[in-house]
Amino acid sequence: MDTIADRMAAAYFEAFEFLCGVTPKGWYAERGTARAAMTRAGLAILNAVYDTAREPDLGALDEVAAEAGRQGVPWSIMVRGEVSDEVAGLAARHGLVERGDLPFLVCAADDLVFRAGAGERKAVRRVGADESDLYTEALTRGFEVHEDMLDSLMGGGVLDAGPITGYLAEESGRAAGTGLGIRVPGAVGVFNIAVLPAARGRGLGRAVTEAVLRDGVAAGAGAAFLHASAMGLPLYESMGFRVVETWTVFRAR
Repeated sequence: MDTIADRMAAAYFEAFEFLCGVTPKGWYAERGTARAAMTRAGLAILNAVYDTAREPDLGALDEVAAEAGRQGVPWSIMVRGEVSDEVAGLAARHGLVERGDLPFLVCAADDLVFRAGAGERKAVRRVGADESDLYTEALTRGFEVHEDMLDSLMGGGVLDAGPITGYLAEESGRAAGTGLGIRVPGAVGVFNIAVLPAARGRGLGRAVTEAVLRDGVAAGAGAAFLHASAMGLPLYESMGFRVVETWTVFRAR
């Protein structure tokens, strides 16, 4: 049965695969319904092996996992819904033994709740590829990771690539947060929501998320989707999003 979770999961995979196709070092492979979509950035969640079907094809998943493991970057296996012992064993054979939950949230356009004040909205602007270095620096600081981990993610023409729009939140003329929208037919994906530690708690995360959503809906999106961290989950739920699935991510320790 086709559900909103199925449709939005398909939209997520389409958006992520598009990102991997335009980011400078991206790599993609598929075997049947199994996929490997890798940005080659230094975070395992940005280099993912998954199956587009609810019941993974274990043989195909194993093949693309083997290819992903040879790419020389941290990587992960993502699974929708409950994880079978066979999938957990497959991940372990590839050295991915750390297991975590990744909530997948969806909201219909008509159910979105916008609360950012005028001042907060003014603090957010769109950015293009000519500001990719500034965007990457803010993204790195917002996620609190080493500067080398994301240096290739937004390079080249990514921020000018068709359905992708980048956003910077600013305070006193300085970059303080980031957001990224990726539009696919009928939906918009929310990515890269990050606020610098010193700027948190002042509404910038909400403002930049709202900017992504407003533009996505204006471009025709009937729904939005995202993955949420534990820190971001209350914000997204207050904006109308609800958890439709909890995905499982396997990483190396």
